[in-house]
Amino acid sequence: MSELLELMRKRKSSRVPFDAERPVADEDLAEILEAARWSPSAHNMQNFEIVVVDDVRILKQIWSIRRPISETFIQENYEQLSFSEKELRTKKTGLLATMFPPAWRDPDFRLDKADETELASLQRSLPASPVLLVVVYDPSRRAPASEGDFLGIMSLGCVMENMWLAAGARGIAMQIVSSLSSGNEVKAILGIPDDRIIAFSCRLGHVASEPAGYLRVRRDVEDFTHHNRFGA
Repeated sequence: MSELLELMRKRKSSRVPFDAERPVADEDLAEILEAARWSPSAHNMQNFEIVVVDDVRILKQIWSIRRPISETFIQENYEQLSFSEKELRTKKTGLLATMFPPAWRDPDFRLDKADETELASLQRSLPASPVLLVVVYDPSRRAPASEGDFLGIMSLGCVMENMWLAAGARGIAMQIVSSLSSGNEVKAILGIPDDRIIAFSCRLGHVASEPAGYLRVRRDVEDFTHHNRFGA
């Protein structure tokens, strides 16, 4: 149990370039997909499909997609930022503002007033990786009596966590990519049917060089637990 908890504590999103000369071994990928296979799902619906992308030509097409950041994201992201390590340690939630470009830290940012440098920082392109997993689901297959398919969405989260922990256990770096879920470029490239939705994607690989460390915080157990009655 202690090993599992340590794996959970070390789990992180690797937002750095991966080593292009070091592919993900077939046995490692097989273990990650096996972990996805055994993830819990509402009503055992298993409401997901996974497109494994490792063809360099296809990956280059996907990595060339540039997804702009919206004003809404910047404004709502600002609420989660801390502007010093002391503030972040006190809040115990959110991220350090220094992890984002200056334009992303301005709650009053407006596209129509941005200069070229700011606009360029909004055009995100993803670092390459030897493998991309694209997790797809069918919104018409709803978990029974689940408003908004809340239970089905939770199930997709279980798939994500199982794969993430399996990757970490085998020394594989992973980054969840949500920006590829919007738009139709990736669906067109991969031939994903129109009635399917990309839940999330994840980059897999080995980091080219160890990234600089950053402060990671969590609430203490007593901050979010209640005994017998909420607020107690």
